[in-house]
Amino acid sequence: MKKTLSLWLAKLGPGLITGAADDDPSGIATYSQGGAQYGFGTLWTLLITYPLMVGIQVISARIGCITGRGLATNLAKTNSRGVTLSLVTLLLVANTINIGADLAAMADALKLVVGGPRHIYAVALGMICLLLQVFIPYQRYVGVLKWLTLTLFAYVGTVFASHVPWGEVLHGTLVPKIEISQNYLLLIVAIFGTTISPYLFFWQAGQEVEELAVQRNGDSLRKSPEDARQHLRRINIDTALGMAFSNIIAFFIMLTTAVTLYTHGVHDLQTSAQAAEALRPIGGEFTFLLFAAGIIGTGMLAVPVLAGSAAYAVAEIFNWSSSLGLELKAAKGFYAIIALATLVGMLLDFSPIDPVKALLWSAMINGVISVPLMIAIMGIATQQKIMGKFVIGVRLKWLGWLATGVMAVAVLAFGLFSLAEYFKLGW
Repeated sequence: MKKTLSLWLAKLGPGLITGAADDDPSGIATYSQGGAQYGFGTLWTLLITYPLMVGIQVISARIGCITGRGLATNLAKTNSRGVTLSLVTLLLVANTINIGADLAAMADALKLVVGGPRHIYAVALGMICLLLQVFIPYQRYVGVLKWLTLTLFAYVGTVFASHVPWGEVLHGTLVPKIEISQNYLLLIVAIFGTTISPYLFFWQAGQEVEELAVQRNGDSLRKSPEDARQHLRRINIDTALGMAFSNIIAFFIMLTTAVTLYTHGVHDLQTSAQAAEALRPIGGEFTFLLFAAGIIGTGMLAVPVLAGSAAYAVAEIFNWSSSLGLELKAAKGFYAIIALATLVGMLLDFSPIDPVKALLWSAMINGVISVPLMIAIMGIATQQKIMGKFVIGVRLKWLGWLATGVMAVAVLAFGLFSLAEYFKLGW
């Protein structure tokens, strides 16, 4: 059994890790709010986000694999340095805030399980993530991340430890519940925002470049197209499975909180740790432990992805060596950004900043940069001078622009409703 599982994991790569990292503690908090506040009324969103995620992540992966360069390098070719630098700076800020929020959630979950000082837990967990990235060779490190994805199955277990009215679940999934209220719309926007996140674009493109270094001595598909069909097929399958895994886990998180917290009148949640704590008296000790373990495990996966994606972007802008396969002395700038993002994220846990407000700011920054970034990605993927004969086809083009359009509408709706609340206009 273990051997078979290892063989399956060996076939999967950047897509699986990217999809799993999307269900970070911050995302768990958002999905938990959906289930706790609206029961099965937000499950339908994951049917929509799945194809959109697959489209934009496949395009990002192809850009890395075909050009042999990360997203930031390709962005610099098609945009002014000022625009590219602004997007990358905002990405670094958003990722650092997100790291701080994730470490806080992991520390809170660990405190709930074993007791003790949460600040020390946050520092310890952050340092473990940092040291693994800096000192573990790339191939072994990717293996660690792949095994960490298994922790997300804890959320499948929590559902089957509860009574589930599957008929109502099916109805909530297939028949969208639309409620015209600011709270509902903001939650829907948050679900889209946490599912389609800019840091995932940079990470998957960067990981495809890493794979080129391991499997093809750094030769991009454009330079050596003889086995392009095989690699593009692998990207499609890997990404489709990775994003399916991400959405299935998100579905089970919503479902767990819907059949436990929502049905018992517990609707006010702010963090993933609060969701775990609220589950204890309702779902029992086993459900609580599974939920808490999932928060810690997925955080150990997500924090390196957040720090690594920021490091790829910044290093590429300044033409620094950027690879997890390089030793520290050969990529000092790259690893310095990983260290900076992780350490500042740890320090945020000691600041008076409210973690919930920090997550809100992170979500807002991600929303600001996601749409122009996705437009830029589509521009890169359709330019023959960059992609050569591997420019994306009609199907991917439509899917990529649809994802961009949906995110644009979501961000615009978020802005309009926020303004309405600010000026007390009402709707």
